[in-house]
Amino acid sequence: MSHLLNADTTGTPLTILEKANYDNWLAKQDDFSQNWLTKTGFSSQGLALLPKQNGDLAQAVFVVDDASHYFACGDLITQLPEGQYLLQADEAHHQAICFAWLIGAYQFDRYINKKAEKALPVLAVGKQALVDSASKYASATSLVRDLVNTPAADMMPEDLAHAAQDLVDEFGGEVKHIIGDDLLTQNYPTIHAVGRASVHAPRLIDLTWGDKKHPKVTLVGKGVCFDSGGLDVKPAAGMRNMKKDMGGSAHVLGLAQLIMAHKLPICLRVLIPAVENAVSGNALRPGDVVVTRKGISVEIDNTDAEGRLVMCDALAEAENDNPELLIDFATLTGAMRVALGTELPGFFSTSDDVANGITLAGSKITDPVWRMPLYKPYRDLLKSTVADMTNCATVPFGGAVTAALYLQDFINEGTDWVHFDVMAFNIRKQSGRPLGGEAFGIRAVFDYLNQRFG
Repeated sequence: MSHLLNADTTGTPLTILEKANYDNWLAKQDDFSQNWLTKTGFSSQGLALLPKQNGDLAQAVFVVDDASHYFACGDLITQLPEGQYLLQADEAHHQAICFAWLIGAYQFDRYINKKAEKALPVLAVGKQALVDSASKYASATSLVRDLVNTPAADMMPEDLAHAAQDLVDEFGGEVKHIIGDDLLTQNYPTIHAVGRASVHAPRLIDLTWGDKKHPKVTLVGKGVCFDSGGLDVKPAAGMRNMKKDMGGSAHVLGLAQLIMAHKLPICLRVLIPAVENAVSGNALRPGDVVVTRKGISVEIDNTDAEGRLVMCDALAEAENDNPELLIDFATLTGAMRVALGTELPGFFSTSDDVANGITLAGSKITDPVWRMPLYKPYRDLLKSTVADMTNCATVPFGGAVTAALYLQDFINEGTDWVHFDVMAFNIRKQSGRPLGGEAFGIRAVFDYLNQRFG
């Protein structure tokens, strides 16, 4: 993808400007260009191609409402004819345009025999730093999309392990695995309980990278590679896209790639509890009680509330290192989608400063996030008569909040913790954002981390 953007200073002029500035720009053009745009009915929105007298392309003009929006130019690369174009735009918009240009080229065509043969255009931007930065952000976003889009048959716990290993092979670090019954001997009972029914052995993937002298930041990602619902089996419609239930793990791997590619001075740890929530004779049952890694006993009210079960053991392990910042991503609840829709990721945090910092960072780069409340009184909804707590609330209301409160029981007092509940999937096509897997919040979090630790 990076070959589609370069630091050259030649090419057909490509002017990108905002609609509010179009009339001023048009007034400065020669008579031929003004007449061409007027007579062809260009509506000062979208793409216009201006010819030379001999019919060759003289320049391209792309007009958008907001050129600072990181997806505003997301479809441009597929609309322009083949060739190299030289960017002409307000410098304040260059970063957004370059990211959109690259991410607009994204396609998940792994299983398509007849791939698109059209050659894509190249954008010259004159600065290598721009090329490098946009390439890193687009590559991390593409990694998340690829992992989520891959069908479960090719994205089981062992395949997630390969994805983690690929990062280490490229950037250094180390990956360790605890697999199958070793999860029991090493005290990860809830990860084992959720994943034991599958022929694909459950595992805990543990990636470490960076100098141990640097501040420790730990990421935890839900890696439920397919969620049937377990014995509380989902209906067909609810199961159709459950290949995306490992979206949290995809997000932390994409975020890890951003951190590693930028050589951020932190000591990074990534924990991914990777399982398939399947059905078989030894599947976890409603009413079972599991004693978690932290020693908290949990009554299983519903086997389809499995994400928080695998996450709680990984979060308990993460706390053993006393990280300066602990962040998790999970496709955890439908309730969050009801509250905020599919395109705005909600998050919870124990730190106002961290929450405000991430929100502000996201607002600057079109990666919006929305803080939700850790409303303590709802914790009573997780009470059990036979164990310390249940794995889901007794009522259907506030499901995203009660899920977050469940996880918070495994977070030490005083830890700066952030929990993202993300969709990880686009259900409609938008500029630069095709149907399917999507990264939400990782650019916001990285930019916050870069400002804090970089």
